[in-house]
Amino acid sequence: MTQLSEVLQETTQFIRSKGVKEIDFGLILGSGLGELAEEIEETIVIPYDQIPFFPTSTVVGHAGQLVYGKLSGRKVLAMQGRFHFYEGHSMQTVTYPVRVMAALGVHSVIVTNACGGVNESFVPGDLMVITDHINFTGQNPLIGPNEETIGPRFPDMSDAYTAVYREIAKEAAKKLNLSLKEGVYMGYSGPMYETPAEIHMSRIMGADAVGMSTVPEVIVAVHSGLKVLGISCITNLAAGMQVNLNHEEVVETTQRVKHSFKALIKETLKLL
Repeated sequence: MTQLSEVLQETTQFIRSKGVKEIDFGLILGSGLGELAEEIEETIVIPYDQIPFFPTSTVVGHAGQLVYGKLSGRKVLAMQGRFHFYEGHSMQTVTYPVRVMAALGVHSVIVTNACGGVNESFVPGDLMVITDHINFTGQNPLIGPNEETIGPRFPDMSDAYTAVYREIAKEAAKKLNLSLKEGVYMGYSGPMYETPAEIHMSRIMGADAVGMSTVPEVIVAVHSGLKVLGISCITNLAAGMQVNLNHEEVVETTQRVKHSFKALIKETLKLL
């Protein structure tokens, strides 16, 4: 048994020892979006710092715990706060929780993030279902030895964001009378916000939004055979499109739209 398999076994055994059983969906909750975990019923809460081989989150707006229970009648395991490459973690560490979810039997993940709008028709507070992504981090979590028992050496990313799930999210938004944008998410390494020139380049390359997360997690989810739904909250317009950028605005905007965001995820879970 290889090292990754060994550490996964130890982590999953610990999580199961806390009472976590069958799971339908994994939830990865981004900056300011962690309140959705408070809607989960019959919860088991496990702080990251108790979990073997889990790092801890250092970013404002990320609580740093796993929350297991029922949401919209589905059994979910939610990451209330995620890990970022810019915190100094390796890509393998950033994506380790996705590996754990797959090892626990999750068949699908819903990945959320707070990001900057590049599409000139977007406004802060818009929600966007991710249709595809561009990996502009300069890194890849799959670099290195590959374990065929975990995933293929050369995974196909043609349908990384499951098309059927995107249609269901749009159906849920329609039922709730919510405007749901669609677009391509471009992942940067961070932690600095992009320059106006980089945003101009991103738009030319086909990006509708930019952020500092999600892409590595989705790569590993696809490698692990999981289905993926990605939802972005457009918290600000990207560099060159507004006067300045700051993390406080990100958290403030997610607070403003949190009810719509939570309603969309819950309704989507009902329909999935």
